[in-house]
Amino acid sequence: MTLRRNDLDDADLTLAGADPSLFNEDLAPLPPSKRTWGWFAIFNVWSNDIQSLAGYTLAASLFITAGINGWFVFAAILLSGFIIKILVDLSGRPSVKYGFPFPVLARASMGVRGAQFPAIVRAVVAIFWYGAQTYFASTAISLALNAVLGRPGGPEFLGMDWVAWLSYVIASALQVALFLGGIERIAAFLNIAGPAVYLVMIALLVAIWVQVGAELPQAVGTIFSREDVTGWAAFSAFAGVTGTMVAYFAAVVINFGDFARNVRTERAMRFGNLTGLPLSLALFTFLSVFITAGAYLLYQNGQGEPLTNPADIVGLVDNVPLTVLAAVTFLVATLGINVVANFIPPSYSLSNISPDKISFRKAGMITAVAGFVIGALWVAVIANIGLPKFVDTLGAVLAPLYGIIIADYYFVRKQRLNLHDLYSISPQGAYYFTDGWNRRALVAFALAAVFSVLAVWLPQLAQLSGFAWILGAALGALFHWLAMRKFVVQTSLQDR
Repeated sequence: MTLRRNDLDDADLTLAGADPSLFNEDLAPLPPSKRTWGWFAIFNVWSNDIQSLAGYTLAASLFITAGINGWFVFAAILLSGFIIKILVDLSGRPSVKYGFPFPVLARASMGVRGAQFPAIVRAVVAIFWYGAQTYFASTAISLALNAVLGRPGGPEFLGMDWVAWLSYVIASALQVALFLGGIERIAAFLNIAGPAVYLVMIALLVAIWVQVGAELPQAVGTIFSREDVTGWAAFSAFAGVTGTMVAYFAAVVINFGDFARNVRTERAMRFGNLTGLPLSLALFTFLSVFITAGAYLLYQNGQGEPLTNPADIVGLVDNVPLTVLAAVTFLVATLGINVVANFIPPSYSLSNISPDKISFRKAGMITAVAGFVIGALWVAVIANIGLPKFVDTLGAVLAPLYGIIIADYYFVRKQRLNLHDLYSISPQGAYYFTDGWNRRALVAFALAAVFSVLAVWLPQLAQLSGFAWILGAALGALFHWLAMRKFVVQTSLQDR
């Protein structure tokens, strides 16, 4: 079967002859007639991804721990926004062109069966993030309940009292309900959530700035900087902030095609990425850094551990209506992006494992249950390793996969894919390799992943920890290209 461009205009596209174990409605190429997103939808995806409580906590943690001038931290995070923009332009282009989600693109490099491996890895990483973000969302509910109930406290289990547990269950249930509403309802939800978060954060910053006074901008630059962090140490800290922020977005970077497939044109995708990444990230980081520094001076008198969760900062204001309003806003933002970034992608990935048996919704329920367990362990177990290291580790695992998939599409395949063979289990198919698995790609992943993960955890490689994601992706791409450069695809490729 040869798939022509006109075939993609058919709303009932079924890819005649597609193997049922590789195909269902959610994995099929999305025809142009069903692509309804413009640049603003992509802008909202990124804006809401940035605006989560976990995103604020990470930015604040890096601001506090980097040891360099706060304005350099701001510049490092802004630089990461431009890097991510370039990365998602690359990973989103194939899905805009062909209309398929990330797991199908992965079949070209990993094999039609081997694509289950990156899909599972991506799903596991997303489930960890889903659990973490669910916990952070629940802290907003806890903030509101404690403000209304007067902090009743009580016995704790796994580091959380009954209010925290109730809040966690409510947050989990709300996310499932949002997911079941479908992608269009989620997009409409994000259109409301994004601006609301900025309004609350700006109001909070104004309230703090008025009380702290004109010295706040200077304090941002010096309050957490250390005199011993100079020269190479300062550069390494700058690179570490940039690398950690890139790793924070790694889960969305690799599967950005799950969203890009809904966009009408590549130009709209690129503009949405530009406005939604560097620009939104700059505004959110500015607010996060100033609020963190101002709250430290105003509420803690420059003493003790600085607060990195905005919900905790709002709780110090001692104003119940404001606390409840802020809690609802933070909750809405975190729920929205958690569904987009950490619920939908693993649902596609798990569905790809057995499309004829695992539907998109069934995969979503698997994600919800597994993520609930992860989030329940956040306080007692996972938080002990620290959010930056948690982020770097998950990013280091995904980095080689991104490099392999991008190198394969742009350098091995020259941006030309055979859609039929992506859904075919025929041994003559272009992406069948050995029993459906590309062993070359698996070896490339293993070699690159070992290095990128060790760069995060091995003390001897501590100076490279800030480069873990970039090095992992570069090595994955290099090893895959070296392994595949003499590989000749024995099939004609029909481009759109």
